[in-house]
Amino acid sequence: MTSANADERGKTGTKGDESGADAGLRKDLGFWSLLAAGLGSVIGSGWLFSSLYAAQDAGPAAMLAWVIGGALMLCVALVFAELGMTKPESGGIVRYPLYSHGGLAAGIVGWANWMSYVGNPPTEAAGVVQYASAYLPGVYDGEQLTGLGVLIAAVLMAGFVALNWFGVRLFARANTTATAVKIVIPVVTVVLLIASGFDSTNLTDHGGLAPYGWSAALGSIATAGMVFAYTGFRNVVELSGEARDPRRTVPRALIATIVITIVLYLGLQLAFLGAVPGTALAGGWHGVNFDSPFADLAMVLGLTWLSWTLIADSMISPSGSGIVFTAANARNVFGLAKNGFFPQWLAGLNTRGVPARALVLNFVIGLAYLLPLPSWHAIIKVTGSIAAFTFQIGAVSLVAFRNSGLTRPDTRMRGMRVIAPIAFVVSSLIIFWVSWSELRIAMVIIAIGVAVYAVSWVRGGREVGQLVGGAWLVVYLVGITAFSAIGSFDGAGLLPAPWDSVAVAAFSLAVYAWGAAAGTAYMRARPEMVERLGAQADADRAS
Repeated sequence: MTSANADERGKTGTKGDESGADAGLRKDLGFWSLLAAGLGSVIGSGWLFSSLYAAQDAGPAAMLAWVIGGALMLCVALVFAELGMTKPESGGIVRYPLYSHGGLAAGIVGWANWMSYVGNPPTEAAGVVQYASAYLPGVYDGEQLTGLGVLIAAVLMAGFVALNWFGVRLFARANTTATAVKIVIPVVTVVLLIASGFDSTNLTDHGGLAPYGWSAALGSIATAGMVFAYTGFRNVVELSGEARDPRRTVPRALIATIVITIVLYLGLQLAFLGAVPGTALAGGWHGVNFDSPFADLAMVLGLTWLSWTLIADSMISPSGSGIVFTAANARNVFGLAKNGFFPQWLAGLNTRGVPARALVLNFVIGLAYLLPLPSWHAIIKVTGSIAAFTFQIGAVSLVAFRNSGLTRPDTRMRGMRVIAPIAFVVSSLIIFWVSWSELRIAMVIIAIGVAVYAVSWVRGGREVGQLVGGAWLVVYLVGITAFSAIGSFDGAGLLPAPWDSVAVAAFSLAVYAWGAAAGTAYMRARPEMVERLGAQADADRAS
């Protein structure tokens, strides 16, 4: 075996068979389990807090932000639906770029994906404790968790790990039950808040529809928790290697997850905007603040029973999401280990077919998030920006899969030649719309991932082709950073709005074409890899 082939095959230690490390995974997840995994991730603490922070940032214009964010996620979900049909694989989010563009692209995307995912369990645990402060004094001081609150959150995170430790079937049963409850309660909340206290003047007074400008609404997509809320759909892809009949179940679960949650989050945002009492708006939307947003509003409106129901649900919804993300991010580390980015021992499975070592690693890193950032919003502002960087790669991988012949006619979805570039460009704009002061933090974290890959590339003696296939992504990251630094979103303002967004869109479209061509060339130069992946995909669909 050549060093190039060894690198392409992820160094799995299974004689070049990418599916070897997956052999111990059990295919126990059907459509309803996958849908529950998607909804269970999306309907977590995001629905409890995002409406508040979006309103603080943008006022009524937050409704537009939810629509744009939802439309983007639907495009991205369709892209990953085809990828999941073509090559179902646990940890697929980080495996697809390895196949289409090589180690550099996979390393950057994998690192960003991991750094955003690993922050979810501590975020959800922090959300549980923040809402619990209504009946458990001493855990939240109005801005962040206290020492006791951090301790309780850490115990919750350990519970998420324990539920995943004993197998995917136990995880699926626990999550499906929790998800059923999680859907009913926010729907009831929307209906009751609109029926009991909706004030339409909140949408037009207090600065109008966009009191802080439309740019504030666009920036809130990543930093107010919207990206965080929607991102959970990708867990369906992460778990696709453990799905039954993935060609049918994966795309259906992905699309259903996004459509249901777009409607739900729009309803929640509208209900929140109309239910805020006028006295709380004396200082404008920036001044609106609640420790337990929907529960506090229910209490103000005299819906005491709903308030306590929401307090109870604040333990179920975030915990259910934390359980799913704990499962999915273990598969993410599993995929990175197969890629050779992480040590091979992290791809090990316990006797129940669970990547237990990855679970432990993620728990430790999650604590590292929780200790310096002891609040829901503090963690979200960091991880939301990083998560937005992981959407684009799917679009160019899809084109490379198609052009190389890996995608078969029966696994192609209509309209993807148009949807893929739209997903890439709009994803880029969402990143750019994050304020420069917050985006540069995300860039530093991603740059660390590039450095980690550089070390592994040198030590592993890997081929130059791995760098060539991912060079476009490095240029893309540098370009977006430069545009943000000189743009109107808290940058130097050298490039004014809306021309800065127009320039970013044009730049992104050019990079998309480059990335698609690079991926196509990379895969066509490796016909044996494409043939092997196709055979494995056929075997997975037949099993």
